[in-house]
Amino acid sequence: MRRSVVAIGAAIVGLGASIASLYDYLGPVPAFCAESGCATVRASAWSHPLGIPMPLFGIAFFAASLALAFIEMPRLRKVLALAGGAWALFLIGLQAFSIGAWCKLCMIADPSAIVLAIAVLAGARTVQFTWLRSAAIAPALAAVVGILALWSHAPPPPELPPGTPAFVQRAQRPKTVTIVEVVDFECPYCRMMQAKVTEAIAKAGVAARIERHMMPLPRHPHAMPAALAYCCADRQGKGAAMAEALFTAPEESMTPEGCEELAVKVGCDRDQYRRDLPLAVGRVAVESIEARSSGVKSLPTVFVAGEQLVGAAASTDDLVAMIKRASI
Repeated sequence: MRRSVVAIGAAIVGLGASIASLYDYLGPVPAFCAESGCATVRASAWSHPLGIPMPLFGIAFFAASLALAFIEMPRLRKVLALAGGAWALFLIGLQAFSIGAWCKLCMIADPSAIVLAIAVLAGARTVQFTWLRSAAIAPALAAVVGILALWSHAPPPPELPPGTPAFVQRAQRPKTVTIVEVVDFECPYCRMMQAKVTEAIAKAGVAARIERHMMPLPRHPHAMPAALAYCCADRQGKGAAMAEALFTAPEESMTPEGCEELAVKVGCDRDQYRRDLPLAVGRVAVESIEARSSGVKSLPTVFVAGEQLVGAAASTDDLVAMIKRASI
C-alpha cells in the first residue's frame, strides 16, 4: 500500500508541476517560473516537439498514470511508468548537456516521473476506486499548484519610466538588470558597443543579462541573414553564443550559408535551424517595426532598464555606471 501511495503522490506532484509549466508557456507573462533558466528552456527547440508545448505531454502522462492507479491494467501501467521515467531522465540530461539551463518546474515534474516509475516497477498495486479517494485528488492537486506558486513565483519586474518602449518593458526580469540592445550584426558601431557592454557587465559585479532586439538595416547586405540566424539559434537556446559568433565573424562571411555554418558550430541542430527560418523572418519583421515605431532611428541603441543610450560613444565606465544605477 505504501508504494501505491508513493506512486499516486508522485503523479499528483508531477501533474501539478506540468499544469503550472503549461500556464507559463501559454500565459502572457510567466506566473510560476520567470527566472532565466526557465525562460531559456521555454525558448529552446525542445520546448515544442511537433509544435506541441512540452508540458502537455507531462499532463497526459501523469493524468494517465493517476487513472491507471485505480484501473487493473498492471502491464500497461508498468510500460507507461517505465517509458515516462526513461523520458524524464532524457529530459534532465537534455537540460544539463544540450540546453545548458535548468527549469525549476521541470526539475519537479521529471524527478516525479522517475519516482513514479520506481514505485510502480517495485510493485505498487492498483488501489480500489472509491468516490472519496477520487475526490481527494482535486484538492491535493490544487495544493501542489498553490505551493508551487508560493515557492517559484518571482517578484514583479522593476517599473520603468513612462514612455519606455513596450519591447523594453517586456524584456525585464526580477532581480536582474536587463540590457536591451537594438542591433544590426553588420553595423561596425554595434560591434564596438557589444564589446563595451560585455566588459561592463563583467566589471559591474551585479546580476545582468542582455536581450537583443533585431533591426537589420537595408544598407548592410549581411545584416538580414545574421538577424535570421540569431533568431533561429535563440530558439534552440544558443542565442548568446550565436551573437558572440556573429559579432566577431568577418562581415563578408555572414551569408545565409555562412550563418548556418556558424549556428552549427555553436551547437545548433541544422535541420531544426532550417525549419525555424520562417519563424525567424516573422520575428525580425515584428521587432524591426517595434523598434522603429518606438522612435529608434540610430544604431546601436541600448536600453539599460529604462535608461537609453544611442551611439557607440559611451565608455565602458559609463555603461558600468548605468548598470549599477539600474540595480539599485
